[in-house]
Amino acid sequence: MELQAFTGNFADNSTEAGFQFTFFCDSCKEGYKTKFTESKSHKTAGLLRGLGQAAFTIANMLGKSGVGYGLERGADALREKYRGMSPEWHKEHEKAFELAQNEAKGHFKRCPKCKKWVCETDWNEQEGLCVDDAPRMNVEVAAAKAKKMVKDIQSAADTKQVFSGEIESKQTVCPQCGKPAGQGKFCNNCGADLSMLKCSKCGAQSPAGTRFCGNCGGKL
Repeated sequence: MELQAFTGNFADNSTEAGFQFTFFCDSCKEGYKTKFTESKSHKTAGLLRGLGQAAFTIANMLGKSGVGYGLERGADALREKYRGMSPEWHKEHEKAFELAQNEAKGHFKRCPKCKKWVCETDWNEQEGLCVDDAPRMNVEVAAAKAKKMVKDIQSAADTKQVFSGEIESKQTVCPQCGKPAGQGKFCNNCGADLSMLKCSKCGAQSPAGTRFCGNCGGKL
């Protein structure tokens, strides 16, 4: 059995219990799933070989350089998938597929330029072409404005000064050993106390171990 669809971009979701198909837009790949049709032969056939609910998507095997090969593999896989089903079921399957195509065609347009079948979202009604061949003017204008706005924001940010403070590196020197003391309360080298002393005359603070106030010269 080989299903001949109006587009090769579809998936057969049929099971032993009934028939359903999904047709995909050639542009955005969004799918339209047809209504489920119950199999009449399934009720009376007794034991049927189960097919599961997994969909087989032929679209994934289609490509510019291997369309024929993909269609051939797809047909082989479908034949294997439905092996063992009754002749009555296969007749129902073919009839359901024909009805499903008629249903799905109402949701797609064929671009006369690129020959793609596209959904309403990817169809430019005014130009009679898909949006890949005839982009919508309002969409392109809005996208261009947004792109320019982002560029202007970035340009303004590059020229604006956001930090006005001074950048300098301060280092505490131990009054006892004269070496960098680190950031703790005690010197990293000699262990001297680095707590600050307060001048009794002017109130200025000086490092521990300092003999005279650096502000007023008073003895500490």
